[in-house]
Amino acid sequence: MIIICKANLEHVQGIAKVCSDGYRATYGETHSREYIERIMKEFYNTERILNEVSNTSRQWGGYFVAVENGEVIAAGGGGMINDSAGEVFVLYLNPNRRNEGIGTKLLAAITQQQKDEFHAREQWVSVQKGNNKGIPFYEARGFIFQHEQHGFGNVEGENYLSLRYCRSI
Repeated sequence: MIIICKANLEHVQGIAKVCSDGYRATYGETHSREYIERIMKEFYNTERILNEVSNTSRQWGGYFVAVENGEVIAAGGGGMINDSAGEVFVLYLNPNRRNEGIGTKLLAAITQQQKDEFHAREQWVSVQKGNNKGIPFYEARGFIFQHEQHGFGNVEGENYLSLRYCRSI
């Protein structure tokens, strides 16, 4: 049975693994190895995740996890970007567990927190251009493309783009 819950210290290693595995599977064919490793080193290291599990706020609501038989199989989180808008900052699952509804359940938990605790009326997400896993997922859940912008973490010579999506919640 899959349980969706707020992450705690026991989940830190599992979050790091599932986010790293999911990131590699998502961007392995569209982004350079250097870019992937740089982003993973910044965001999916256990020290940062430990801090993000321990310290939550309106701007970072913390990680939610999907756990099955004691193993983290998906992780995601978000926060508020202004008084009425939330954002999904991260959502990854074990690449072998796609199309089981796990991501939808995780998104629902993040959305519920943003609506109930933070009073969000809309929700945003950035999806890298070419992310053929994330784009259909978010579009199927009512997110509507708004605009394109430079992707996070680009260095000289890189021109990765992010697509900004929004939906009412």
